[in-house]
Amino acid sequence: MQEKNASPNSRRDFLKTSSLAATSFFIVPRHVLGKGFVAPSDKLNIAAIGAGGKGKSDLASFSASPNVNIVALCDVDDRQAVDSRTRFPKATYYKDFREMLSKENKNIDACSISTPDNTHAVATLAAMQLGKHVYTQKPLTHDIYEARILGQAAKKYKVITQMGNQGGSGNGVRRMKEIYDSGIIGEVHKVLTWTNRPVWPQAVPTDKTFDIPKELDFDLWLGPAKKVPYNEAYLPWNWRGWWPYGTGALGDMACHIMDPVFRILPIDYPNSVECSLAGTWAFTLRPQDDNPDWTPFSSNIHLNYPRKDGKGDIKVSWYDGGILPELPEELLPGESFGNSDGGVLFIGSKGKLMADCYGANPRLLPLKANDTLNIAQTIPRVPDENHYLQWVNACIAGYGKGETSSPFEYAAPFTESILIGNLALRSWMLRDNPSAKRSVDKYNGRKKLYYDAPNMKITNYDLANQFVKRDYRAGWSLSL
Repeated sequence: MQEKNASPNSRRDFLKTSSLAATSFFIVPRHVLGKGFVAPSDKLNIAAIGAGGKGKSDLASFSASPNVNIVALCDVDDRQAVDSRTRFPKATYYKDFREMLSKENKNIDACSISTPDNTHAVATLAAMQLGKHVYTQKPLTHDIYEARILGQAAKKYKVITQMGNQGGSGNGVRRMKEIYDSGIIGEVHKVLTWTNRPVWPQAVPTDKTFDIPKELDFDLWLGPAKKVPYNEAYLPWNWRGWWPYGTGALGDMACHIMDPVFRILPIDYPNSVECSLAGTWAFTLRPQDDNPDWTPFSSNIHLNYPRKDGKGDIKVSWYDGGILPELPEELLPGESFGNSDGGVLFIGSKGKLMADCYGANPRLLPLKANDTLNIAQTIPRVPDENHYLQWVNACIAGYGKGETSSPFEYAAPFTESILIGNLALRSWMLRDNPSAKRSVDKYNGRKKLYYDAPNMKITNYDLANQFVKRDYRAGWSLSL
């Protein structure tokens, strides 16, 4: 008989989460449910903060529900909003989400936030403070401090929340947990995660002058970030490669790829982190291209997590930019290692368990072991695996009745954990003497940083703490 791992190792109660689709609702007038609730007989009125790019596809997913109205759209760039405005012609259009929330407060029940990472937290919190349910794209926030604030806000404002890491609602991660819980791979002590990102241009020289397009409100696009001249290298798509606005390859994909790690294993916050990186400003051939705002071309990050059950530590390693882990010896020539977007490998005391990006297609190594795998399905499945409609249905049910896979109570500490990896990357490029001449030997480089999670502080290198919480420019704040 296979030994069983204890169920408390689960990050969330999969049974409760997975049963959402089977929940039925009584028809009750809206006024009976009170503020923050929408009667199941009504439609959920959604406003979009970010109507182009990912916001466009998010809106399409929400509107697939017959119980949804898209009533307001907001985007700082008219060019990006064209398709959504055409698809939802009755929706009122704004450029400033603060104006939209003020004027549409009585007309909207929920908000979708799909902007550059830079403005996730301020837009999300503003909506929550008005009692609006929120769906915010991954990563939940740009900074560690912002993640902590949104986690606290979820408890305070009592609205339905969901981060946009749709693999968390997938059946792949449910199957992965069943295999893990069976004990067949033993105790996991090491995890490898990897991605094909970045797939956007990096390190574009910024020594040119550009005119701001008439359709763009660049000041609003900058949000809390410091005011700088407009550069066409920032948007619409390449902002992920710039620290003031994005969170690099790790921020883009770890919320998808590392979700099974954080959801299944008995871990919380890492207590240490170290990294290596390449292809960034420190290695450019032109001194004038030295720019600390560029994210690296490639990186390797190692996070150490103490197990919550006291059974030692789990080392989680991340690879991006073409750097990949060593192929497992159990993998035969021609057999795929994850998929084209990346993957995750649990290394246990008895065996190995691999999955693709989003936790999809979990399988034991060697692959032939899956031919005779006989582990019962114990977690109910959600037939459509729809992360978006799960949030819609939960909003209609109301706070305390509806459930989501990635509520901020889960997503906030998960995001904070990921962003600690970026803190290491950004610390690598620091100079103890900022006025020192730009050259490789003036950078501090690789350090092992120790993280005090309760206090959100690196204890052995104080300069790194500037990346825990950035300074907002005048006119922007984040306060509960």
